[in-house]
Amino acid sequence: MSPYQWILALHVIATIAWMAGLFYLPRLFVYHAMSAPGSEQSETFKLMERRLLRVIMDPAMIASWLFGLWLLALNPALREQGYLQAKTALVVLMTVYHFYLARAVRLFAAGKNTRSHVYWRVMNEVPTLLMIAIIILVIVKPF
Repeated sequence: MSPYQWILALHVIATIAWMAGLFYLPRLFVYHAMSAPGSEQSETFKLMERRLLRVIMDPAMIASWLFGLWLLALNPALREQGYLQAKTALVVLMTVYHFYLARAVRLFAAGKNTRSHVYWRVMNEVPTLLMIAIIILVIVKPF
């Protein structure tokens, strides 16, 4: 097995961990938005959200980027592939979404969330759509 395969495996593992967090955090926001501010339940959600972001999502996002960039460094010909350029643009969007969620964690922690549980239900679909598009680009390589 080559080092490239090991790095690719680590990239996939990190990405799966990152995606799990991107799926779960907005779901926590749905329930948090329905809980009474200052309640024990609300305080529990704050703790869960902060830990999910800091312990799982942030390191997984960083690892996904680092291993992905390492793969590009090992195989520079990939840079010319249109599908990879599109995938990279979608990963940038996913990163922006990650930081948007991180901001929401801070707002919830400060008791300043103004969004409804319905809003967070809709936002919970964003990573699914990005993931579908990214997987299709990587597997099908339409261009």
